[in-house]
Amino acid sequence: MSHDHDHDHDHETPSGPALRAEALEALLLEKGLLDPAEVDAVIANYGERVGPLNGARVVARAWTDEAYRQRLLADGTAAAAELGIVGGPGGQMERLVVVENGPTVHNVVVCTLCSCYPWALLGLPPRWYKDPAYRSRVVREPRGVLREFGLEVPKEKALKVWDSSAEVRYLVLPERPEGTEGFSEAQLAALVPREAMIGVALASEPQGEAA
Repeated sequence: MSHDHDHDHDHETPSGPALRAEALEALLLEKGLLDPAEVDAVIANYGERVGPLNGARVVARAWTDEAYRQRLLADGTAAAAELGIVGGPGGQMERLVVVENGPTVHNVVVCTLCSCYPWALLGLPPRWYKDPAYRSRVVREPRGVLREFGLEVPKEKALKVWDSSAEVRYLVLPERPEGTEGFSEAQLAALVPREAMIGVALASEPQGEAA
């Protein structure tokens, strides 16, 4: 679902839901209903090994392979599977929809109900993504929220807000930075931060020459 539109706050401050989740985890651990080793394994996998690397690989491939880009926009789930990206914490990846930024449109992703998020592509969700302030405000005043992230979206550019759900996850395909002609996929992937694939930032500008 998208919303068309013509935080002084600390993005890392724990929110009420985040604190409740931490308390619930502590209670489950205390009662022996949750294995600490399994929790640590999930955190290590998605925080250290997956991170946003899978998503960056997908973006870099789309930037360099037009046929893959078309497949990605047509069926994000299948296109991600082509690169071996097939599941989240539950072992199954929900339907993935990829929305593309361009000269006339900018996309940003939120989950207004909870914090649905493409773990298999982006790793652990950032704390601010789960914060009720972001979840509510980015729908009502997206330009203002993005400005607080340091991103000024021109008024002449349409701004679409995509609301993730339990069934559908969204990923932003950012615009390729200028000056990256001849870059390898690995070099391009290094320019794609997690925030750009959520839509609160742009891809990074290149700092060196193509290899």
